[in-house]
Amino acid sequence: MEKIKVLIIGSGPAGYTAAIYASRAALSPVLYEGMEPGGQLTTTTLVENYPGFAEGVDANSLMDQMKRQAQRFGADVRRGAIVSIDLGSRPFHATDERGNELEAETVIIATGATARYLGLPSEKKFRGLGVSACATCDGFFYRGKDVAVVGGGDSACEEATYLAGLCRKVYMIVRRDVFRASKAMQDRVFATPNIEILWNCNTQEVLGDASGVTGARLLRKDGEVFDIKVDGFFLGIGHHPNSELFSKWVETDENGYIVTEGKTSQTCVPGVFAAGDVQDARYRQAVTAAASGCRAALDVEKFLLENR
Repeated sequence: MEKIKVLIIGSGPAGYTAAIYASRAALSPVLYEGMEPGGQLTTTTLVENYPGFAEGVDANSLMDQMKRQAQRFGADVRRGAIVSIDLGSRPFHATDERGNELEAETVIIATGATARYLGLPSEKKFRGLGVSACATCDGFFYRGKDVAVVGGGDSACEEATYLAGLCRKVYMIVRRDVFRASKAMQDRVFATPNIEILWNCNTQEVLGDASGVTGARLLRKDGEVFDIKVDGFFLGIGHHPNSELFSKWVETDENGYIVTEGKTSQTCVPGVFAAGDVQDARYRQAVTAAASGCRAALDVEKFLLENR
């Protein structure tokens, strides 16, 4: 059985940043990248809101740079996933997808969250080419254009009102005849003149060409099929934190996000820490994920010093 000081599960800005800090602290971290190396950010293209890149940066390039930076300081970055883990007692025991067994003094969970999609083939085809699950990440690209937001809850209303400040027009595609959102969020939508609500509608297909999204085909409850012309198609139906592997051991909220103590990354299990979108239901930004990865590594370093 391989014995390690710090096991980081998951990549992306949180995991890679944790690996950078932990390796610079001579903690010899081992990082498993998971099923999506680089994390959710790699599903987009140009990142324009990450500090330090005046002209923006390709998302995959940014993640590759973070990975290489961690490796430069000695982090052991491994392809593949952790498939089972026992956090019942320290040291913690984990097994990867190849059957290798690990014994870790500390664990940083950085498995992120997965955006919920409708499951349409055309939606997958245009992901990153007009289809997005993050308005604050990608909304800037649609300044002065028409876009659509799918959903009727708080997330969708928040996305729509944010986009309304950038875009010429925002269609909200709502499958019922009422919102599920809180009254405050509903009031914000109703008070925004460039939001048009399409009630009782489901998306049949995302339309587009070689340049990206050009529209959406909708089915109304009464059977009417019609198209709308949009340049961007945003999903506002929520995110799912990738916390199932750990939920037996660590506390999660009603939506599955891992609960951490105060402003730290410490979970309810001493020696187990969480960083990034798996514990952040509010911001879900690359820069905040990176910051939480930094905090997790510093918390691990302090924990190991206090528990030698």
